[in-house]
Amino acid sequence: MSTVVMTGGTSGFGAIAAERLVRSGGARLILGARRPAPAGESVPLDLARLESVRTFAASLRDRLGGAPVHALVLNAGVIRPDATGRTADGFETTFAVNHLAHYLLLRLLLPALADRAAVVLTSSGTHDPATGAGPAPPRHADAGLLAHPDRDPGLDPRARTAGEQAYTASKLCTVLTARSLSAHPDARSRRLTVIAYDPGQVFGTGLAQNLSLPLRTAWSLLGTPVLGWPLRRFSATLNSRTAAGGALADLAAGRAAPPDGEIYAALRRGRLTWPAPSEKARDDGLAEALWNDSAGLVGLPD
Repeated sequence: MSTVVMTGGTSGFGAIAAERLVRSGGARLILGARRPAPAGESVPLDLARLESVRTFAASLRDRLGGAPVHALVLNAGVIRPDATGRTADGFETTFAVNHLAHYLLLRLLLPALADRAAVVLTSSGTHDPATGAGPAPPRHADAGLLAHPDRDPGLDPRARTAGEQAYTASKLCTVLTARSLSAHPDARSRRLTVIAYDPGQVFGTGLAQNLSLPLRTAWSLLGTPVLGWPLRRFSATLNSRTAAGGALADLAAGRAAPPDGEIYAALRRGRLTWPAPSEKARDDGLAEALWNDSAGLVGLPD
């Protein structure tokens, strides 16, 4: 039986993916979550606290008893109305949850991954200005400034724009992390499959829970079949929760494999495609700097 470790599997399309992994693949699913999971085994994890990430990783190693992890799915994410939130570690909340906590978890669990294991990190097409997505595109992927935006001289004074850029920058960091991992000697020697997954825009999930009431209401309504289905007919980037969750499960289980040399999967009209990510996301120097700077922020060697 394969073992899958996952974050973001208790709601939205992540819950659909979790259920499919258990039902169709027969996997042992271990979910890091703040509340009991509808599928699989639930282990406490608060991504807003790096100490919780370390505790989760240690607990997981004890639970596995030396058995390998066949798939690591880093799917949890948040978006906030501003960039003023701070975690217990003093980092900007969106960047800390979406990138830093997952980076730390990845580094801690890397030795436990099986040969040919899959690592799937959920990103977003909003990392790429060329997609024309609604949120403000990222200006940079400087880990120090993203962790401490009050030190960023270019921080947008408009709260909503700053919050959007914190989100889109964190998703750029996700693709860059996948790029660095795919080139890591350990990943190469063990032939890990590394994928940054863009599910498209998926309404009706819990992503908008921290936003204003009008935005939360619109997000929820657009996720209903009555409004969602007509919209998806006219936009390739809009996907249902079922399609997004199914594709995520297929990537984790190895039922959908990337073409040689590709790490970026984008769900378009319910089908997986393999386009090039943004220009910044293809910058090897930027990826290396982010990997090393993130290590410093979470207290790990490069």
